[in-house]
Parts: sequence; structure tokens; C-alpha cells
Amino acid sequence: MTLTVDADVARRRIEELLRENEAQILHRWTLIAKASGEELTEIYRALLSSLEHGSSDLADLRGLLAELSRARARQGFTPADTSRAVFGLKEALYEVVEGDGGPDAMRGFIWFSRLIDDLGLFTFESYTTARERIILDQAEQLLELSTPVVKLWEGIVAVPLVGTLDSARTQVVMEKLLQTLVDTGAEHAVIDITGVPAVDTQVAQHLLKAVVAARLMGAECVISGIRPQIAHTIVTLGIEFGDIVTKASLADALAYALRRSGIEVIAPRATRIAVRTENV
Repeated sequence: MTLTVDADVARRRIEELLRENEAQILHRWTLIAKASGEELTEIYRALLSSLEHGSSDLADLRGLLAELSRARARQGFTPADTSRAVFGLKEALYEVVEGDGGPDAMRGFIWFSRLIDDLGLFTFESYTTARERIILDQAEQLLELSTPVVKLWEGIVAVPLVGTLDSARTQVVMEKLLQTLVDTGAEHAVIDITGVPAVDTQVAQHLLKAVVAARLMGAECVISGIRPQIAHTIVTLGIEFGDIVTKASLADALAYALRRSGIEVIAPRATRIAVRTENV
């Protein structure tokens, strides 16, 4: 029972020191954490509020720390810097506790240190989660940028692929292609793989999925960019595209799609230049 009473007295003494020296502690904490005073003041007040409830209700405080973590993750701070901003409160308070010098203050500081350690770990975990979310969002944005769907002609769209074609990117290709087919009402789609470095069985399967998805939307697909090396690989691996039309270049695929759309493609006439020499 004595230990419980002593612990309660120690905790109350820490709370008193936090309230009586708020300006001093906040100033020192701001310098250590290298954060805005307004931001830390809100966290400080939430901490005092939770201490009034016996530190059992930390929902508001954790919410503010999670927001701090997300903000610092977006701003490019390291997880160590973010956690150190929370741990810095211990150092700021210790200067006050040391000045007090009482046994209750010292015992209370040990309890307070454990509380801050838990909050620091929570902040680190929140930062890690926020950073992973940012990385995933950036990866999705890069996929969107690296997989454009362009309109080549009325009723004809193209998907120029550059780089490796994996499952995640195939999903993005299909989604953007199908949405473009819906928005434009195009009946022909050209999937150009000139920028794809190599075609193996897995890449071929991804291409077939995109073609099948487009066909379900009523669009005819042409795969262009079949270079000699890729053609050799496809034959060697025994990959079959079935009745899917393939062309060597994007220009050939566009010409094919235009003809299928009822547009006549006429090759330009060659210009002849006659040169005559005269004897002087």
C-alpha cells in the first residue's frame, strides 16, 4: 500500500512540475525537438489532460502524435528525428526535476520516462506506417505516369509500354485501357511493346490478359513492336498469341487499324528528279 501511495504522490508531483514550469519546459523542448512551438504546445496540453485522467485515456494524445508522424513523413524527416522530437520532452523535464531535487520528483520522473518511451515507440510506428503509405502512393502515381493511353485517331487508342511489365502494372494497363475505351468509344486498341526490353512467358500472359479485357469491351487489339529478337524469343519459348494481330512497328499497327476502320491509307508517291548535263 505504501508503494502505491508513494507512486501516486510521485506522479502528482510530476504533473505539478509540468504545469508550474510549462513555459520553461516548452521552450526547452522546442529547441531540442526542432519543431514549431504551436505544434508541441498542443501535444503538451493533451499530455497534461491525459495525466488528469491517470494517463488511462491517451486517445487524443496519440492522435496528435500520429498526425505529427504523418506530417514529418511527408516533409522528409527521418524516423529517428521524429521519435527524438518526442523523447526530447524527457530531457526538457529533467532539467526542472533536477532543480527540484526532491525524491518524489525523481521517482515521478522514472515513471514519466517510461510513459514517454511508449509514446516515442508509438510515434516511430506511426511514422513507419505513414511512410509506407506515401511510398505506395508514389509507386501508384509512377505506374500511372509510365502507362499512358493516347488517342491516335478517331476510334483508335494506343498504350505505349516502356519497361518491365509485371502483374501490378498489367492491372494499371487494363484499368486505364478499359476506362479509355469507355470514355472514347474506341473500337481499336494498339498495345505497343517497343519499349519493353524482353518478352517471356509471364509478360506474354500479361499482354494476353490486357487483350482479352479489351475484347470484352468490344475493342479489337493489335500488338506492335515485335522486333526480330522478341519474335525469336516468342518462337523459342513456344508462346502463342492465337488470332491476335501483331505488327513490327506502331506505324504498321496504326495503318492496320485505320484500314479496319474503313479508312484508306495511300502511300506517298515517289518524286523523280531528272538531271541533265550540257556540253559547253
